[in-house]
Amino acid sequence: MKRVSSIPEGQHTPTPYLAIRGAAAAIEFYKNVFGAREAFRLIGPDGRIGHAEIAIGDSHIMLADEAPDFGHLSPHTVGGCPIKLHLYVEDADATVDRAVKAGATLLRPLTDEFYGDRAGMIADPFGYSWFIATRKEEVSPQEMQRRWSALFETGS
Repeated sequence: MKRVSSIPEGQHTPTPYLAIRGAAAAIEFYKNVFGAREAFRLIGPDGRIGHAEIAIGDSHIMLADEAPDFGHLSPHTVGGCPIKLHLYVEDADATVDRAVKAGATLLRPLTDEFYGDRAGMIADPFGYSWFIATRKEEVSPQEMQRRWSALFETGS
């Protein structure tokens, strides 16, 4: 019998699993905005997605339509989601622009941050918030701390 790897090939640990009201529409949004690639989806007898997997860059995300009877509740059902997803992209400005045009809400405009990223935050139409960032400068942890501390000293 062939030995099976405990972690499927290509998967990372951990992997986000999103409960979404309207998973099929979310997959299309993630494809159009973030360039996601759909690996597969399992459709239940009611037509809802019971499980799907997408990849954005080299990271995988699992998702399914919300299923309250299974305890799989979307941010819309529970009144928001405290988890934020962080996504590095080649061009944060273009990605945020694409997201807003596709129905996302701009939560924090893009700015050049002290830690070396150009970053902002959007909320997708499905209740998840995404930090969108492009690395502009390599900053050591020591320099990051110096800059962070300086922000509090100047009140900026």
